[in-house]
Amino acid sequence: MDERVQKILSQWGIASRRQAEKMIQQGRVKLNGQPVHLGQKANPLLDRIEVDDRAIEPAHRPDLVYLLLHKPAGVVSTCSDPQGRTTVLHLLPPELRDSQGIHPVGRLDFDSTGALLLTNDGMLTFHLTHPKHCIPKTYRVWVEGHPPESILQQWRRGVMLDGRKTIPAQLRVLEAERKSKTRLEIVLKEGRNRQIRRVAAQLGYPVIQLHRTAIGSIELNPPGHPQLRCGEYRPLNDSEIRFLRTQVHLSSENLPATQIEEQGI
Repeated sequence: MDERVQKILSQWGIASRRQAEKMIQQGRVKLNGQPVHLGQKANPLLDRIEVDDRAIEPAHRPDLVYLLLHKPAGVVSTCSDPQGRTTVLHLLPPELRDSQGIHPVGRLDFDSTGALLLTNDGMLTFHLTHPKHCIPKTYRVWVEGHPPESILQQWRRGVMLDGRKTIPAQLRVLEAERKSKTRLEIVLKEGRNRQIRRVAAQLGYPVIQLHRTAIGSIELNPPGHPQLRCGEYRPLNDSEIRFLRTQVHLSSENLPATQIEEQGI
């Protein structure tokens, strides 16, 4: 069956759909010896697909990997960076980083910390990052000053951002320091670029520190479990993978049997 080449690369765990499109645009992908153009289709059972002049086959597909990373500040949520900054892949050992096709699912800002998913399941990444799927994400955020209840209510209801109102959010005050700042818990069901920082600044209470604590029911540090320290990662368990796939209406069959040992970086 013919499929778009970028979809094939995504399904085989070579790259996310978006990364595969960039690879095609860069001329790194060939179909039967000729450079591929975006949207071109192929039959993986009949056609020869090459990435960087190396033929790929379904049998070469790596085991599916699903990781939860505790992202530090000062690390970019991409696979590479033209400015030479440390990326989230640099926090993985070479055997995962170099040949597994692992990539981040969505992003956390350069200065933000906390929960970030990494996988080589391109199909799951495509669905999780599609705007129609709204998995709630929980943040602990320090802001300057002490926003009154009227401001919090405005934030909860949604504010205009780039000409479009934000989806209603959950907000509660966790603590307030007497002089200078307030810590909030914020649950969002959308993820526009730097959304929390931009809304906070617009309302007059800029973000000092932003930390993501959970992606849906997947908690960074659930009670009763070993702490996942900054820069460390762990494999998702079957129930967490099943949760993600259920959220985007993908089958939960054939979950990976390979267990990856937890490692601290």
